[in-house]
Amino acid sequence: MTDLSHAPLPGGLPDKRQVAASFSRAAASYDSVAELQRAVGSQLLARLPAGMSPQRWLDMGCGTGHFSRVLADRLPASQGIALDIAEGMLNHARPLGGAEHFIAGDAERLPLQNASCGLIFSSLAVQWCANFEAVLGEAYRVLQPGGVLVFASLCVGTLEELRKSWRAADGLVHVNRFRTFEAYQQLCAASGLRVVNLERRPHVLHYPDVRSLTHELKALGAHNLNPGRPGGLTGRARIVALVHAYEQFRQAQGLPATYQVVYAVLEKPL
Repeated sequence: MTDLSHAPLPGGLPDKRQVAASFSRAAASYDSVAELQRAVGSQLLARLPAGMSPQRWLDMGCGTGHFSRVLADRLPASQGIALDIAEGMLNHARPLGGAEHFIAGDAERLPLQNASCGLIFSSLAVQWCANFEAVLGEAYRVLQPGGVLVFASLCVGTLEELRKSWRAADGLVHVNRFRTFEAYQQLCAASGLRVVNLERRPHVLHYPDVRSLTHELKALGAHNLNPGRPGGLTGRARIVALVHAYEQFRQAQGLPATYQVVYAVLEKPL
């Protein structure tokens, strides 16, 4: 089951209990605003090795179960496990089907047997894990020889426009922190898994105004969860300053929000 420590996690990443609670609250609204999540998950699916037919797959950080259902359609002969740290997401996903088992659990300590899965799929979940070395270690343990881990995550440079605009407005921490791409490279290389592919690609969304972006982040459960974030309501003067600063980034399509997405395909040696 999930380990939900009260203490702030190393490296400035948010407390997992806050992450679980935030995404649980967002379960009902998540799918209506999940454009990025759908696009990235689809890109990740396209990176699955051709001809894969694992006996069992794991959707690690399944959220509302959208990609669990896609995997079930693509791999009809395989048994599926959907796992998430947020009970609210699992409660939303379970009635919609797609997996044989829905489990509350932590990617850093998977409640699964050794060598029990041929595929681990994880889209936009592991950026919330402070100990990514443990995530890779658990993937290595749970994968069968020849099994594959495919994951998409976020790295430094994500929401940089919002970060810079808040810095200009008040200098406080308002935007979630993420690992560097170089850290992903180093940790994957040292994991014991064979790195088939590891790349970083920007994905840019556009919004008519700042409120539309911040509303979407809240609806996704991905608003500011950092230790050191400002408490209480954000003052009107700071909001005005934020809007003014962000307007400097405006493009013809609207206000850009850039996500730096990490895509990886790793294989456990035979």
